[in-house]
Parts: sequence; structure tokens; C-alpha cells
Amino acid sequence: MPKPNSRPRAAKRRSETDPKPKPMVVRSESGKRLLQVPKRIWYNPLSWRHRPPAPDYPPLPKARLLFWRVLRQLWAHKALFGGITVLYGVLNLMLVRGLSDGSNLASYKATLDHLFNGSGNQLGSSVLSFMYLLSTAGGGSSSSAGVYQGILLLTCSLAFIWAFRQVLAGNEIKVRDSFYRGMYPLVPFLLISSLIGLQLLPLALGRDFYSIMIGSGIAIDFWEKTVVLLIFLALALWSIRMVTASAFALYIVTLPDMTPLRAYRTARQLVHRRRLLLWRKFIFLPITLLVLAAIVEVPLIFFLTPLAAWTFFIFGMIALPLVHGYVYTMYREMI
Repeated sequence: MPKPNSRPRAAKRRSETDPKPKPMVVRSESGKRLLQVPKRIWYNPLSWRHRPPAPDYPPLPKARLLFWRVLRQLWAHKALFGGITVLYGVLNLMLVRGLSDGSNLASYKATLDHLFNGSGNQLGSSVLSFMYLLSTAGGGSSSSAGVYQGILLLTCSLAFIWAFRQVLAGNEIKVRDSFYRGMYPLVPFLLISSLIGLQLLPLALGRDFYSIMIGSGIAIDFWEKTVVLLIFLALALWSIRMVTASAFALYIVTLPDMTPLRAYRTARQLVHRRRLLLWRKFIFLPITLLVLAAIVEVPLIFFLTPLAAWTFFIFGMIALPLVHGYVYTMYREMI
């Protein structure tokens, strides 16, 4: 027999249009509502800046459960997401990659086989060929292929996000609806994407600084290399910290009547005081995809090298809905 004042778990979750956590308030002696501000201590610099306390967030599911949930959603609506993926793959094949194998994987594998002898060394050459395949992923057949790839990635990302939102809402949609009706937040989506590019500038500057200091021989001693490495890590962590909120802002900004500034502020409130937890869940996805790709590709490179490049291309097309589904599902669990 449930208690009279008990509410179901679903009722406690905020709606997607208002994921803003409520600030902690206190009441004064006269009954007025006042924000609870922490006390500042002069000898503790960390207390000088007002940081709102972490809200009582509901626990997030395990990363493997999120990934498994996305797989079940894709399989339950395989006609919808499969159609968008096939269309993305065909356009990518025609405009970006081309019908020829531009990775030169067979010649690279043959060169490694001449250098190494024996079955064990051939396995090593297959692993090195897989790493070469990863490094050449996303390459185009022409100079304009990068522009086409960016346009396809943008439009298909909007289509996948809109499709996931409608599927979770229980609406029956078709593939054409994802492209016809999912393109309306194009400009806000581009603005948030541009913001992510700006936030990655510290990472790029730190990488260039590290390569110049180490490659040019300016940093020679151990302590000099350590200082350069720490500067690079600090800039990289700064970029990752900023991008953590902007990644969820990409999904928030696709809501109706949502502005980019409001979406970014809402995303910052969602990730407040739990970025480390989100980083762990973000890292799980590329590691899982990399392991799955290695399990499939390394045997194919060992036995059927010409087929491995096409299989990797198909795997790259399937990875896009997996990434969007994983991040969007995690975003819905956070609100």
C-alpha cells in the first residue's frame, strides 16, 4: 500500500524543456525567501568565489546500460534509423569517399608483410594496418570532399537527433520526416558548433606549443619537458571542461523556441559539479567502438584485406547513430 504523499519516480524528473535545477533557498526571520550564500573566509581563496552547491542529482545509469539501451532503441526502430544511415552512407560514398578504395590498405599491408615474416608477425602487421586504417578514416577523394562531409554530418546529425526525440516521445515518423522537419534548428546548431570550435582553441594551442617546444629541441631537460607537458595538459583539460557542457547544448538547442545562449546556460547547469562522472561515461563510448572495430577489422585485414576497408566504412556509418543515441540518452537521464 503506497503512502498518500508518495509520488512515482517519473514525476520527480524534470521535463526536457525545463531541465534547470532549482537553487537552494532559506527563509529569514521575517519570512522572506533568501538565496543561501556560503560564508567567505579571508584566508581561504577557494571561498572567495560563490559556487552554487551541487543539486541532489538522480544517479545516472552505468555506461554499459546506456549503450545497451541505445542498441535496443536502434533495433526496435531499425527501419527508421537504418534508412537515415543508408542515406548518409550513399551520399558519403558519392560525394566524399568515392567508389574506389582511397585508403591504399592492401598496398600498405603488403609492404608490412615484406618487412615481417611468420604468422605472428603477420598478425602484428594486421594490427598496424588497422591503426593505419584509423588514421586515414574520413579522407576524401577530392579537395571539396571535406566540405561535403561537413554538410552531410551536420544534416544527418540533426535528422538523428530529431528522430531520437520523436521515438522517445512515442511518435510514429518516417525517414523523410527526419530531414523535412528536423532541419529547422540549423542556425542555432551551427552557432553551438562554432562555440565548440572556439572552446577547442586552447587544446590546439597547447598541442602546437608542445610540438614546437619538444620538436625544436627548446625543452631539453627533464624538468623543462615536464613543465611543457603540464601546460599542454592544463590547456587540454580547460577545453574538455568547456566542451562538456557544449556537447549537451547541441541537443538542447534543437528544442522548439530555444536560443543558443539559453541552451548553453542550461547545459552548464546540467553538468555542474558532475563533469568527472560524465567524462567517464564519454570515454566508455570511443573505447567500446574501437574495441568492436578491432575485433571485426583485424581478422578481415589478416584474411580478406580488400574487404576490410569497405567493412570499416560501413562501421563508420553505423557509429554516427550510436554516438548521437548514446549522448542523447545520457542527456535525457540527466534531466
